[in-house]
Amino acid sequence: MAHTNHGEVLDIEFGNDHGSVKSYIHGFILSLVLTIIPFAVVSQHWFTTGVTYAIVAIFAVAQLCVQLVYFLHLSYKSSARWNLYVFLFTFLVVLIVILGSLWIMVNLNYFMMH
Repeated sequence: MAHTNHGEVLDIEFGNDHGSVKSYIHGFILSLVLTIIPFAVVSQHWFTTGVTYAIVAIFAVAQLCVQLVYFLHLSYKSSARWNLYVFLFTFLVVLIVILGSLWIMVNLNYFMMH
């Protein structure tokens, strides 16, 4: 939003690609399905522990993709490309912090125990 000299408010598009109500409903329904299925698998003990972990992990990744596409509007379209770049940079920084912390803790544990 920008203001002009006459007090008018201009709505300037900065590459934000907002979804329609239809896309939000599709995303919501997909999110529900991707939540209910692993919940049922875990609560009903339909599979062995290893298979259950795999199913939950697969559905978690699918849920992440649905959230990113339908609600955060990440895509390769030019209008949403900056959102994608910001997300990827944030992911990279978080990955560096997590891996760096684990590296430090492993080294501290090794040198404190020897």
